[in-house]
This record gives sequence, C-alpha cells and structure tokens, in this order.
Amino acid sequence: MQRKILSFISSFIVITAAGQNLIPSGSLLYKLPYKNTYVMETLVAENSFRTAKQVKHRPGTFEQAKKVLPVPYWEGHSAEIDMYWKAWQLGIKNICQPLDDSGFVTSYIAPAYNGNIFMWDDAFITMFCRYGRNFFPFQNTLDNFYAKQHPDGFICREIRADGSDCFGRYDPTSTGPNLLPWSEWLYYTQFGDDSRLNKVFPVLAAYYKWLKLNRTWRNGTYWSSGWGTGMDNMPRVPEGYNTIYSNGHMIWLDACLQQIMVAKILLRMGFYLERWQEIEEFEDDIRNLSDYINKHMWSEKDGFLYDQFANDSLSSTQGIYAYWALHTDVLPKDRLDKLVSHLSDTAKFNRPHRVPSLSYDHPKYKSNGRYWVGGVWPGTNYMVISGLVNKGYRQLAWDIAMNHYNNVLEVFRKTGTFWEYYAPEDAAPGFMARKDFVGWTGLPPIAELIEYIFGIRANVEDSRLTIDVNLTDAYGVSRYPFGRSGLLDIKVAKRTSKGEKPKVTVKTNTPMEITLMWGDRQQTTHVRAGTHTL
Repeated sequence: MQRKILSFISSFIVITAAGQNLIPSGSLLYKLPYKNTYVMETLVAENSFRTAKQVKHRPGTFEQAKKVLPVPYWEGHSAEIDMYWKAWQLGIKNICQPLDDSGFVTSYIAPAYNGNIFMWDDAFITMFCRYGRNFFPFQNTLDNFYAKQHPDGFICREIRADGSDCFGRYDPTSTGPNLLPWSEWLYYTQFGDDSRLNKVFPVLAAYYKWLKLNRTWRNGTYWSSGWGTGMDNMPRVPEGYNTIYSNGHMIWLDACLQQIMVAKILLRMGFYLERWQEIEEFEDDIRNLSDYINKHMWSEKDGFLYDQFANDSLSSTQGIYAYWALHTDVLPKDRLDKLVSHLSDTAKFNRPHRVPSLSYDHPKYKSNGRYWVGGVWPGTNYMVISGLVNKGYRQLAWDIAMNHYNNVLEVFRKTGTFWEYYAPEDAAPGFMARKDFVGWTGLPPIAELIEYIFGIRANVEDSRLTIDVNLTDAYGVSRYPFGRSGLLDIKVAKRTSKGEKPKVTVKTNTPMEITLMWGDRQQTTHVRAGTHTL
C-alpha cells in the first residue's frame, strides 16, 4: 500500500513539473531538485496538448511540395520567383522529427539556429509557413510549446530537442515575447480552423495570465530583459545593469504593447468561442495599460514612445520596439502620426535598408547591424509593415516593404541564400549573421511577397479577400489557400500607370467578398464559385 501511495505522489509530481524533464517517471519525492511552488492555473487543465500522443509527420520532397504550394508569377521578375522557391526549399530541410522521449507531440520546423525551438522564432516562422499547410502541418510546430506548458501557465521561450526547458520560469530571461496568439490568429484568418482555435485558446489565455501575475510591477506594467524581448543587445537598460539578462527595474514598452495586442486577440477568440468568463479581465487590462503608456511613456518633445526607468524618467533609446504600438490602439491619431513619421526620417529609421532596429542617430548604432544595434530583422520588419497597413499607412508600408524586399533580393543574388539579419547601410548580411536562415527570413520572400508586394490578404473569418494592387507589372498567384478547402487563382493584368484601375481575374471554388484596392480607391464585389473579372 505504501508503495502505491508513493507511486501516485511521484506520478503527480511528474505531471505538475509540466514536462521540464527534471524528474523521470517513478522517481520519489526526495529526488526533487527543488520544492514544488506551482500555483495551479485552472485553464491548464484544458490543455490537451500536455497529454497528447506524439505524432510524426514525414514531409515529402521539395519537388512534391512544388506541386501543392502556392505558385507566384511576376512578369519579368524571375529572380524574385527563384527566391520564393529557394526559401521553401531551405525551410523544408529544417523540418525535424521529435525525439521519442522528449515530450514533444509533433514534427516541427526548427529555427535554423542551435537545434532548440524558440517561441519568438517559431511564432514568426509559422506566419509564412501557413501558406504551406497543404504540404505539411507547419502550424503544429507551436504545439510543442503548448505541450510543455507548466501547471501555472508558464511556457519557456527556448526548449531543447530533448524537451527540457532552457530556463527556470522565474529567470528574467525565461520567456517571451508573447507572440503565439498573433500567429494563431493569422492562421485562423487564413483557414477558419475552429477546432484549432478551441484547442489553443485556454493555453494562450493561461500563458497570458502567467505573464500578468509574474512579469508585472505593482502598477500593472510589464518588465522583461534583452533575451526576453528577443532583442538581445539593444541598449535599453540603465548603466550598471546587464543588457541581456537584467530587467533593469524598467517598464519595458514592447512587453506592455504585446500584452495589449494579445489581449485584443484573446478577446476576439473569446467572443467567437463564447468564453465569456475567461475574457472578462482583458478589456480592463487593455484600458489600464493603454492609459498608462499614453500618460507616462510618451514624449511629446520627441514624438516617440520609450521605456520608463525606475525613477520615472524615460529612456532616450529610439528602437523598433516602439512600433508594436501599430498593433494596438494605444495612441490617438495625432501621436501615432508623429511616431510613424520617424520611419521616414533619414536621421532615424529611413536608412538604405529599412528598418534598422536602432535609430541611426543613437551613439551605439552600427553600420553592419551588430545584431540589435542597427540590424534589419525580417520578423520586426514584418511587424512594422503589417501594422502600418492595419493602421491605414498603406503607402509607407509599401515603400518599406519594397525596400526591405529588394535588399533581401540583392543579397540573395550575391550569396544565393538568406541570412539571419541584414546590415542597415548596405545590401549585405549583418555582422556574423547565420546563413541559410529559413528561419524567419522566409518572411520576405514568401509572406511579404504575397501579402504586401502582391497585396493579397485573406480574412476567412469575414469571408473576405483583399487584393491591394500597387505594382504595374502583371503578376498573380495560383493555388492560393483560402479557408479549409478553398483554392484560388488570382491574376492581375499589366497596367500603364498606378492610377489605372487594375484588371483582376479570380478563379475560386468558394464564395467570398473581394475588396480590390488601388491608390486611394477601392471596390468590393461578392463572388460565387467560378471565374470572375473585377
């Protein structure tokens, strides 16, 4: 009887360790490396990924992928199309199978880094990989993070291939940025997958609540660290604190803005899923954080948002972290205009390769990027471009997207591959950047090409497709995925000028509403299955 009781207690402890792999099954209490201090989050009980059986998906070859992936064409731009396919080829090579005893529940695409999976990287990677759903279930990559959720809602930001966390949960560098809900929402708006939304919502809500309980100061604002924000060496903390590891006793602007963005997404998910009880606090969180940022983290003199130090003074570091505001409603229009204007300033962020992570006039800015002291990063650029479009700055978004895309293309022409990040003052890889990085550098040749160069954006939730035409060349995409089984062929004819109304032909197997945009004009058409000329 005593043996059975000890076995039950041991099994319970293993479960509450939430997959940290610190305690092998059958261990006894005295073998624990530290005491169990978990405060259980009830939402974690709904996390079905923690008890899911491991499923391994064997990917096909790249040649097989080319038969099902979306096919872009762009008249007179063969190098751009080659770059698109090269990104997929490299990304497919990074598909990994989980180790049998890792606790990972599915095959996944690795970040092309050190063999571990990273929350920050994989959130961005799955944003372009969603276009490959008909070849491989790339979105399931995030399931491995969900399977490793701790009983209190914590999810480690970096997890080894053996399934062990790289950081203890109370380490200032242990988690973040909280971008998983953004990736899941983009996936949902592309495919309308209700079943996945139901599964991920309690996981994401539990993680949000963990951050609120464990990463806030007494006034409800958030703190992080260089590693926790993903921007390792950006000069943000005061002198005397470690740039990478310390929270600097600061209020970290991007951590606050990301929680506002996530709360908005969780609200939308919760309304759709009728999870009224779980989302009650989110509106208050959004309002309280937004009010604080507006009142205390905005510099009227500079027209910029900053981190706040422990003595209530503001930082002077102007970095790309402030542009997470584009994914919130924190700033009124006049303030947002001022913040956005810095993106066009050649003394700030309008450099030969846009957008550098650190303002050009900062004393620590490096022309070769030197990681986050000027480097141009595909993930944060995708954040800026998508945020600008969502806020109505379409022309600026187009200018930045084309500049970034063409610089990545020029480096691709020179080197034949993609890089972890890029130099801001020249069409060159960043200092000591990793090569063959797909990795989040699949964003420019795939997602940005489709969404912001070609201007094709889906919102299956509203049965709507947007075609925002800026090019005058003929271009299009076939096998464009829309919803669970929708496939579209989209062709845009060549124009003589940007002011000319585009002639667009759409072949679809599903009904939808199509909004065609060009210049400052637009028209909306309801179409049924079939071929239509707009």
